Amino acid sequence: MSASGGGKAILAAFLANMGIALAKLIAWALSGSASMLAEAIHSVADSGNQLLLMLGGRRARRAADRQHPFGHGRERFVYAFVVSIILFSVGGMFAVYEGVQKLIHPHEIDRAWWWLPLAVLVVSIALESFSLRTAIKESNHVRPKGQSWVSFIRRAKAPELPIVLLEDTGALTGLLFALLGVGLTLITHNPVFDALGTLMIGLLLVAIAIVLGIETKSLLVGEGASDADHDRIVDAILDGDEVEKLIHIKTLYLGPDELLVAAKIGLPSDKTVRAASDDIDVIERRIRAAVPAARVIYLEPDVYRPSLDPSPSTDAFVLRSAD
Repeated sequence: MSASGGGKAILAAFLANMGIALAKLIAWALSGSASMLAEAIHSVADSGNQLLLMLGGRRARRAADRQHPFGHGRERFVYAFVVSIILFSVGGMFAVYEGVQKLIHPHEIDRAWWWLPLAVLVVSIALESFSLRTAIKESNHVRPKGQSWVSFIRRAKAPELPIVLLEDTGALTGLLFALLGVGLTLITHNPVFDALGTLMIGLLLVAIAIVLGIETKSLLVGEGASDADHDRIVDAILDGDEVEKLIHIKTLYLGPDELLVAAKIGLPSDKTVRAASDDIDVIERRIRAAVPAARVIYLEPDVYRPSLDPSPSTDAFVLRSAD
């Protein structure tokens, strides 16, 4: 997996979730806490999600073939979308169902094992904090300086790090909900608090899954370059004296680390084919230097005719974003 895929963060999250899931299942089996069951299912779902992210990263590295001439980079988007569905269904909806059932049919926590859920939750918080710390550290390697975390999650083209960040943040918040529910139940002897904690965990996971689903759907449909990268590409094309007019340009992410650039450029009418070919090579080098992710570039030379200039609605955002 590429650096942008956050392999260390995914592995750290997987190892933490596997250990946490086992501890929570044992605590649920002995104490009967609904919050512990919801948290255990949450951790199991997260562990499966990390495996899917690693599988998606591995499949995305396959070489291009006749059926997939642009490679398999977008498989990472597909698996990220599957993760959001699993988090919604297996994690969120199950916890909501369990919370509602425990509200209707309250179940007292086994007093003989009252300390076990609390101990497991405290240890889980420590492990999830370590996993989140790793995810933040890995994200800072690729997060532009000054960019907010919300913007990073919304704009990142590599889906793995935003998913791990949201999962770990959601896991820590869910653990606090569980700790609150179990603690209040033990203090008041009222199992309703345990059920409410379970319900809050479920609603939290549903909210996170919806955010992930929206963001990964956008990547699956096809996103172009960011405004900043778009401007750099336009500048790279126009910086020299080769091009009279950038007629139109389109960009598309073929994968998190691979950007397609297609543009029609107006060249002087008296330029020879050999000279036009040399100019295109120079422009391509400038584009790749400005935006390294622009690995697939198609430049169509044309003679610029002002009378045939496309309207702004079809100009494919040639103008810089600052204009």
